[in-house]
Amino acid sequence: MNVATDYHCYQAENDAYNYATVNLVLTPQERTGLFLNGNYKLTDNVEAYLSILSNKTSSAFQLAPAVYGAVYGATVSRDSYYNPFGVDFGPAVGDDFRARLETLGNRRAAAGIVNNQVSTGFKGSFDVWNDYQWNWDIGFDYGHVHNSTVTSGLPGLTVLNQATGPSFFDEETGTVRCGTPDAPIEGCTPFNPFNLQDPNSIAVLRASARPGVNSAFTIERVKRADINGGLFELPGGTAQLALGISKRDQYTHSNVDTGLAIDFLGNCTLGSQCASALQGGYDVKEAYAELFLPIVKDLPFLHALNITLGDRYSKFSSFGSTNNTKIAIEWRPIEDLLLRGTVAEVFRAPTIGNIFGGAASNAPRITRDPCDYSGTGTNPNAGNPACVGVPTTGPFQNEAVQSASQLNAIVSGSAFANFPIGPEYGKSFDFGVVYDPNWLEGLSVSADVWRLYLNENIVAGIGAQTVIDLCYAGQSEYCPLIRRYTSGSSQGQIQTIIEPTGNIGRIDVGGVDFAMNYRLPEFAFGRFNVGINATYMSKYDLQTAPGIDANVTYHYAGHFMNYGSSQAASCPGASGGVCLFPRWRAQSSVGWQMGPFDATWNMRYIGGFRMGSPSPSQDTHPWGTGRPDLDLQYRDYGSTTYHDIQFGYNLEAINTRFDVGVNNLGDKQPPMLYANNTLNANTDPSNFDLVGRYFWGRVTVKF
Repeated sequence: MNVATDYHCYQAENDAYNYATVNLVLTPQERTGLFLNGNYKLTDNVEAYLSILSNKTSSAFQLAPAVYGAVYGATVSRDSYYNPFGVDFGPAVGDDFRARLETLGNRRAAAGIVNNQVSTGFKGSFDVWNDYQWNWDIGFDYGHVHNSTVTSGLPGLTVLNQATGPSFFDEETGTVRCGTPDAPIEGCTPFNPFNLQDPNSIAVLRASARPGVNSAFTIERVKRADINGGLFELPGGTAQLALGISKRDQYTHSNVDTGLAIDFLGNCTLGSQCASALQGGYDVKEAYAELFLPIVKDLPFLHALNITLGDRYSKFSSFGSTNNTKIAIEWRPIEDLLLRGTVAEVFRAPTIGNIFGGAASNAPRITRDPCDYSGTGTNPNAGNPACVGVPTTGPFQNEAVQSASQLNAIVSGSAFANFPIGPEYGKSFDFGVVYDPNWLEGLSVSADVWRLYLNENIVAGIGAQTVIDLCYAGQSEYCPLIRRYTSGSSQGQIQTIIEPTGNIGRIDVGGVDFAMNYRLPEFAFGRFNVGINATYMSKYDLQTAPGIDANVTYHYAGHFMNYGSSQAASCPGASGGVCLFPRWRAQSSVGWQMGPFDATWNMRYIGGFRMGSPSPSQDTHPWGTGRPDLDLQYRDYGSTTYHDIQFGYNLEAINTRFDVGVNNLGDKQPPMLYANNTLNANTDPSNFDLVGRYFWGRVTVKF
């Protein structure tokens, strides 16, 4: 058997496991869809309508072998025959060990999602005083989404923990048996967690495994009524009014295999992909009104002047009521030039998933622990609520930070975490110009300056680093989300951390949109159209805790924030643990059409960005405080452009269209960001094309 001297403490430089080689970046998918749309005229002014949509998606994924260790619920008795250390290991005692169960194989899953939607109702029109036509619509919408996932390659901890309990060598049989000589356990085969390549260990490990199943469904029902039409005449035309009311009910319910049921430490008896069953719902009643006022037209420098006023009232069963308004102005000083502006109040309630999303196991990374202390005296951080369990004297270093390893965590909606959540509030501003010159037919040019800010209550998933930082800074609602070992060799280390969905910080985003489209005159060889749409993001700033001394403002525009950093942990919508908002994005196209033939050349442009920063508050690098030699260093990445081409032929005689194309014609590869900066893929899948060059074809038949 192995002895204690055969082992050493984990060293990230030599012992880290490269899971990127087996995690699938592109997953297999198959989609089937059905769409049905029908109208039936009941009278000259009334008709019934029905739309049905059904989609089924079958997909799969593959992840690296499950992580096995004390922090993930595994236990090893000091009296195990195979334990050379003479101490107990387990989540309750603070002594930890970890391994990748390569001999069990990769984790694989098959998933199915079914989305069914029905929209039906009656609509029609009527005249008011024989001068104005009014349109009405009364309808009902129903949606149902169901998903189910079966995951294999999961270890059975109940079996393994019994097999790593007390065991002894039986002289009579020449084998290792579970239990003690006085009380052997029948039907149990001892397991050696410190030698996973041993054939006996492999046999026990594979015998313990079984698939885990979880499923969930979400239902939405909407009853609605809308009406719109003319009111009276103004110098610029007919004033128009639109009114509407609706009631929306939403409900979700998740079911989880008993082997995947998560405990308060984020563990489950199948050791991975842990989740929780949860259910809940809410309803919202809404009413809106929008008034269009054509003030004047056909006057000098007042070719047209229009004002739109809007108001929406919402009453949520879970959040109370809110009222939000907007005003929009359109002014044409001359026929060719339009000046426009809109100011609106912004409101977004948390989705049903934000609130009632079930818990799931997660493995985040942090780059610093504010409880660390390098001195030998009294640790000044030990009394902070974020540092409960940290030794009061002597040096303390977070092992996960020092080794750049992942934590054990639970990601969930607000209800599971018992964490407060509320709606987002803010304002948006948009001011623009559109120029359609009469002297050059077919040309249209526009530019819009916009700004959006949300006040201190952004609805977002709150990452582990943010939870620790804000608790340490005095935000007490975050402190119950942190659990540390209170004894043993791992005292003070993070045992588990909950990453809830909640309200965090203040966002201020601004930029400029540009657009140009030009339809050229028709030539003997066809008609051409060229266009470009571009966005420049001038700012994307987030304040983590406005109003308190610990508030930090992160500047996301044009920067890449790496996995595990404080910046990425606070980033709304961060995908794969990373955050990237390039300043420039653009799409351009050149189209050609001649008779039944057409072709298009599209270009997709993603601007360059910077990783790291010379500013201490913006600096990120994968080792956090563990590599001061990397502090304030940065690297600039160039832009990325993709080229797509498409050819089409329209066969009108049989109402059929044929299309073929190539996306990413040049087989452009994404920028390499490396695994220590990202969770998977060595790049950012949310921004860049991972498929490479691919060919496609489509046949569309109308009947």
